Amino acid sequence: MTAQPLFVREADEETEPTPLRMRRAMGTFASGVTVVTGLGRDGEPAGFVCQSFASVSLEPPLVLFCADHRGRAWPRIREAGRFAVNILAQEQSELCGRFGSSKGRKYEGLPWEVSCWGTPSLPDVLTRVHAEVYDVHPAGDHDVVVGRVLALETVSERQPMLFFRGGFGVEDPDPATATPAAPWGWGDHWG
Repeated sequence: MTAQPLFVREADEETEPTPLRMRRAMGTFASGVTVVTGLGRDGEPAGFVCQSFASVSLEPPLVLFCADHRGRAWPRIREAGRFAVNILAQEQSELCGRFGSSKGRKYEGLPWEVSCWGTPSLPDVLTRVHAEVYDVHPAGDHDVVVGRVLALETVSERQPMLFFRGGFGVEDPDPATATPAAPWGWGDHWG
């Protein structure tokens, strides 16, 4: 008896991993949205929106995020050696917009504080993960950053912000109706 394939590729299916196809395919993986923040050596705050964030290890406590080499904030944060990952709540699209765009002053008019770990703490987020840079691995046009966790702060118990198929939330999974390009979206270089 011959085994039947579980998945049959259609003739018109796109398979080559071009940047556009990678973006579309990876967009089907819903992820949380964070803002990675740090203080540059000049004492000025830096930050960027990051959806590539994960827990790596419980012992020792490690997390990771990915940052674009072309970004302005990540090199400043890397130089400082410490960062905070601010996990956004569902209704924090304005905060996401200000840190996701390469335009404008991200901290202007924003009530933020420097934590006792020397990292910018953003207001009303779900959780803050304070960490120091543990290891950095270049990977294509990004760095995979591993951080050793110094402290965890649970700030609120609201719903998380989710990014899915180029938009927020998963209520409408139809890619034809998803927001094609938010002002802070794929055109800007996060990090």
